[in-house]
Amino acid sequence: MIWFLTCVAALIGGYFIYGAFIERIFGINVKRQTPAYTQQDGVDYVPMSTKKVYLVQLLNIAGVGPIFGPIMGALYGPAAMLWIVVGCIFAGATHDYFSGMLSVRNGGASVPSITGKYLGNGAKHFMNIFAIVLLLLVGVVFVSAPAGMLTNLINNQTSFHISGTVMIVAIFAYYILATIVPVDKIIGRLYPFFGALLIFMSVGLFIAISVSGQHSVMSDFKVTDMFSNMNPKDMPLWPALFITIACGAISGFHATQSPLMARCMENEKNGRFVFYGAMIGEGIIALIWCMIALSFFDSLDGLSEAIKNGGPGNVVYSSSFGLLGVFGGILAFLGVVILPITSGDTAFRSSRLILAEYFNMEQKTLKSRLMMALPLFVLGGVLTQVDFGIIWRYFGFANQSTAVIMLWTASAYLIRHNKLHWVTSVPALFMTTVCTSFILSNNTLGFGLPMQLSTILGFIFAVAVMGYVIKQSKGTESEDMGIVGIKHE
Repeated sequence: MIWFLTCVAALIGGYFIYGAFIERIFGINVKRQTPAYTQQDGVDYVPMSTKKVYLVQLLNIAGVGPIFGPIMGALYGPAAMLWIVVGCIFAGATHDYFSGMLSVRNGGASVPSITGKYLGNGAKHFMNIFAIVLLLLVGVVFVSAPAGMLTNLINNQTSFHISGTVMIVAIFAYYILATIVPVDKIIGRLYPFFGALLIFMSVGLFIAISVSGQHSVMSDFKVTDMFSNMNPKDMPLWPALFITIACGAISGFHATQSPLMARCMENEKNGRFVFYGAMIGEGIIALIWCMIALSFFDSLDGLSEAIKNGGPGNVVYSSSFGLLGVFGGILAFLGVVILPITSGDTAFRSSRLILAEYFNMEQKTLKSRLMMALPLFVLGGVLTQVDFGIIWRYFGFANQSTAVIMLWTASAYLIRHNKLHWVTSVPALFMTTVCTSFILSNNTLGFGLPMQLSTILGFIFAVAVMGYVIKQSKGTESEDMGIVGIKHE
């Protein structure tokens, strides 16, 4: 329990101390009008209150990643919680802050356009492809996961029986609606309530396992275990842990979501609370689920068996009903189901806006929005037929690689403005090494090279990328005047 509470305290302290430091480096301008006012269109650019924007941002970024990822990462032991804390403060929240604030400074532009401005057109085209692929994978993962969980809940807790296909169609129908209507009609109205439910669910589960008396909350672990690999199947910790736990520590998906709220934020002074703060909130959610996974099943072997018998969704189901009973379990379980649904629809919404920027197509009319959205949903529907495990593995790698590109983009911005770029360059170096080492060493997705060689090559590649970023950032203009060629209507 002490280790868990220390981790939570560290995250909260990170927001007030390191978050304020990051804000000073960026240099906010409270008198500068945000895109919510300068680009206001009643569809995507709509001013909303700070509390509402924060809760929507939290739901946008918190899909099943901060739940499924930490549950899978818990198989490595308490080291997973250490990565959540360090990764969230120094990498994930910093990444989210710059992805949001650079969008604010550039007319609410999407991440590929921002990347193009600071790293060149080649990086922009690469990021366009990567972002669309990632968002489609996210959309598919966040259809399949909640569909399976809801089907399991209905079939186990009621006399009705429903197929997963029917649930997938129902969720897709909702996604289409939420993707094309103005942002304040569904997302702005319902998501703050869902955000409150999410927070209530997380706190409720923490209290329940703390007072139950039936489970020892991480009391069997030693301090040295925080730095050990305790995986019962002896799976290597490096670099898999840093790919497995994505959304709870650092996630490139967030870079695609932050511009949605950058278009609705009323003042730059709200950026630390909205962007950095939402990631800290997600980190706390990740810590809670990692703690539950490490405590509820009494051993890592028990956790491994639960995952084997139904994946991380089974862990969520068993712990929710086991700790809170039927009524509380249903509420907690629905709180978890809401997460991927509220991220899946914004994933498709982000895809629509990225494509609209790429083709320079206005999005005021319903016809234009449908032209961008429908092909994405058709492709997403096809991908739901692919095995979920395969989709999840590709999602993890694509997710962290997108985070790498965003971190290097932020470094280019800071170098250009003669600011302390190491706050983004150090996590960028680390995550570039992680992603490169993973794809070089992985036998399923990559090249199957020896781990030591993969790590050395990964670090060399990371240093080379840093050299490119520094070279690309020299001799460029020093003011952010918006992104040329982007038309916002």
